[in-house]
Amino acid sequence: MKCVIIDDEPLALGILEKYIGAFPVLELIGAFDDAVEGGQFLKANVVDLLLIDINMPDLSGLELVARLETKPMVIFTTAHKKFAFEGFELEAVDYLLKPITIERFEKAVQKAAERFELKKTKNEESIVVRSEYKAIKIALNDIAYIEGMEDYIKIHLLSSRHPVMTLMSLKGILESLPENAFSRIHRSYIVPDSQVRSIQNRKVRLLSGAELPVSDSYAGFIEKWKNRQT
Repeated sequence: MKCVIIDDEPLALGILEKYIGAFPVLELIGAFDDAVEGGQFLKANVVDLLLIDINMPDLSGLELVARLETKPMVIFTTAHKKFAFEGFELEAVDYLLKPITIERFEKAVQKAAERFELKKTKNEESIVVRSEYKAIKIALNDIAYIEGMEDYIKIHLLSSRHPVMTLMSLKGILESLPENAFSRIHRSYIVPDSQVRSIQNRKVRLLSGAELPVSDSYAGFIEKWKNRQT
């Protein structure tokens, strides 16, 4: 993964450069102590992963990421816990509190690597997720539905009574699934369109027998599904 660091503290910048060098999966292509200069580099180059401090002069890390038209995966680094919510609102891969240990950094890299692999498999017939310290390959046509549970998701399978749990957001996995094949119907649920048997009273009944609610925010799915049946 091609990565970039933006941090106005030279010590923090040096530590992250050292950590990145310890992981072959990462390739450092830029390190900046100025947010504006770093932002210009991001606009002109393809970057897979951005490690960026939040509290910086002139332009905060949150503001910089929000302005990017094409966003890389982001790991926020900061000495202030109060910014955690804003960081996750921007779908950050992780949020590292300074001083950052190599062990905590490794966990963040693992999360980024898993999301990176999912993006690469977007047009394939399966996805690979990490669960219980191992990589698990899941065929797309074996997915009954996906359920969000705070920081985790449950991937319910047609072939097993035991769902696969992995540390990821619903938005993150939806971006990794084929377009027009999976739909979000609720803040807690994603369904394969092909598994929908019927919709009645804002409830989706799946071929597996499961019934899931459709929330107001995703009510447009009902009309989309009906139009496909005609």
